[in-house]
Amino acid sequence: MGDAAELQTDYLGQLNPAQRQAASYGHSSADGGFQSGPLLVIAGAGTGKTMTLAHRVAHLVIQGVNPERILLLTFTRRAAQEMIRRVEAIVRHALRGENEPPMTKNVLAWSGTFHSVANRLLRRYSHNLDLDPGFSVLDRGDSADLMDVVRHELDLSRKSRRFPKKDTCLSIYSRCVNSRKPLIDCLNETYPWCLDWEEELRTLFRGYVEHKQASQALDYDDLLLYWSYLVADEEFAAELGSWFDHILVDEYQDTNVLQAEILNAIRPDGAGVTVVGDDAQSIYSFRAAEVENILGFPDQYIPSARIVSLEENYRSTQPILDSANCLIAESDHQYKKNLFSQKKGGGKPNYVTVEDGDAEAEFVVESVLAGREEGLDLKQQAVLFRGSHHSDRLELELVRRNIPYVKYGGLKFLEAGHVKDLLSVLKWGDNPRNQVAAFRVLKLLPGMGPAYAARCFDFLTANDYSFSVLRNFIPPSATRVDWPLFCQLMSSLSSMESGEAAWQTGLTEARKWYQPHLERLYDGLDTREADLEQLEQISGKYPTRERFLTELTLDPPSAAGDLAGDPYLDEDYLILSTVHSAKGQEWDSVFVLNFSDGNFPSEFSTGKPELIEEERRLLYVAMTRAKQSLTLVAPLRYHVTQQRRDGDKHVYGARSRFMTDSLMATMRPSFHGRPESANRFVPRSDKKLDVAGRLKEMW
Repeated sequence: MGDAAELQTDYLGQLNPAQRQAASYGHSSADGGFQSGPLLVIAGAGTGKTMTLAHRVAHLVIQGVNPERILLLTFTRRAAQEMIRRVEAIVRHALRGENEPPMTKNVLAWSGTFHSVANRLLRRYSHNLDLDPGFSVLDRGDSADLMDVVRHELDLSRKSRRFPKKDTCLSIYSRCVNSRKPLIDCLNETYPWCLDWEEELRTLFRGYVEHKQASQALDYDDLLLYWSYLVADEEFAAELGSWFDHILVDEYQDTNVLQAEILNAIRPDGAGVTVVGDDAQSIYSFRAAEVENILGFPDQYIPSARIVSLEENYRSTQPILDSANCLIAESDHQYKKNLFSQKKGGGKPNYVTVEDGDAEAEFVVESVLAGREEGLDLKQQAVLFRGSHHSDRLELELVRRNIPYVKYGGLKFLEAGHVKDLLSVLKWGDNPRNQVAAFRVLKLLPGMGPAYAARCFDFLTANDYSFSVLRNFIPPSATRVDWPLFCQLMSSLSSMESGEAAWQTGLTEARKWYQPHLERLYDGLDTREADLEQLEQISGKYPTRERFLTELTLDPPSAAGDLAGDPYLDEDYLILSTVHSAKGQEWDSVFVLNFSDGNFPSEFSTGKPELIEEERRLLYVAMTRAKQSLTLVAPLRYHVTQQRRDGDKHVYGARSRFMTDSLMATMRPSFHGRPESANRFVPRSDKKLDVAGRLKEMW
């Protein structure tokens, strides 16, 4: 395969020393393969994490590792696709002039999210797990709906005191599963207001599990749970581990306890395991992500894992990094790192105090427009905030000034009602036992309410889930005109093999049937029809109906219509985003709203030291999104909600506890007041009064 040294210089030449060390870690084995011990890559913000991981995968392939024996786990399908694209480009460039590069023959077959890989594995091991290989996957919305069905069946919704809503119940259930903690512990730690319902919740969760099993449906948590039980058996763990020579995990700081257990079970000695992440960017504890996974990774092996830290930042100027370094250095529990940059220009980050929320909105808008006048596109400027409602006043001001914007952190494509409708038709055709899909589809028909939908599903159940008998069911009178065509569609979808090359014709049939119901149920048809058109286009990328339904469910795409509407049609627009949604993004100029105690850190996170530390990491993520300019905006007072329109009740905002004297020294403080109140009076005398001394004399 050519001279190894020459190849290494070629395809690793653009990496800095730390990146190169991480990418090339390991050695050739006697059998011609490539071996390495466990490796932890601490990739600070903007240090080229994706590029480093892509070069490591490419290095493995170039050193002779079969791409089919590489397991690459990411947190989004898009991240996996981007990784494959980069790896292919690196390998093709490194082996130019050689024989056909191996990547063109065997794309990384085992790359994807934890949940998508789990889905594929469980279908292969369905016989061992007593699963139907055609099981359905429930998205979060479907899971919550099923939880609600069981909740009503158990009469929990009719309690004299309000029982937790379906989404809260699902969140409690999910936290128990992913944190591997008993229900009582999760309630005590995270949902103390639900403690009185412990026994009822236990009954609810048992019924929820039984309903899923009866309908051969798995939710997101089940995918990981079944995988964990599979590899808890030593025989299956060893077999599964033998499939892969190298296992690489991206964003390891975002894994939960269950995911860490799965990884450890597959490869208990850590051979060939590489995890990449940054403990300083662990901000998803509300999804049961466990920062201790990355902090404790090296010490679970003997000898401990190799640690390589990436500290050269390619995104931000040094003054911005100085502030970010100062902020995170005040955390006791972390991998010490000091980000540095070759970008020495740019001034200190700004710490701007303003009078109130209105003044904050005015300041941000004026600053954004000033940046635009200096040649900075709106798309290169972002306004970040802790909670989505924090941008309300700013959005009103943007609309008033006719400034287009897009807000991130909103709906996913599959959360749109019309998209869920059409996909539910396919899901029910794919799995007649899918009760949630069945209820949604049946209620699309005019006159078909919940009671009739339940009777129809019971009728189907009694007839062994055969769609051919649906025509014998007597629907309500308002439904009878549409009933024959509907029965014909479901029979057609059910008889059509999921794996047929032309399975997309079933989607076309379903969409044709759905069109009159779409027109009857929804307004804004142009946007909705465009979404369904996009869905048909997406379907062409999937070889089977099962892969289409499960992968879209596990990692849904976003649609333009689900972002901020009309402003997105403009050629330039300002970015508004929650900090959680901004992770992984970067902009030339970044503004952070409401930088005061109660927001950073959130008032709901001040009860426990570990939650305060996560809030620190959240602020760190916000600050490190900026490339050239960073501004933290702190209102001095907040108006109280639910008062008279002309009321002026307010509370004063306290300086964030994160804004220590040392952090303040790295920033440029200023006050932005309204023109009519600023600089009207200026003292003329330099005379000093010893008020402090007089106060002491009083006592």
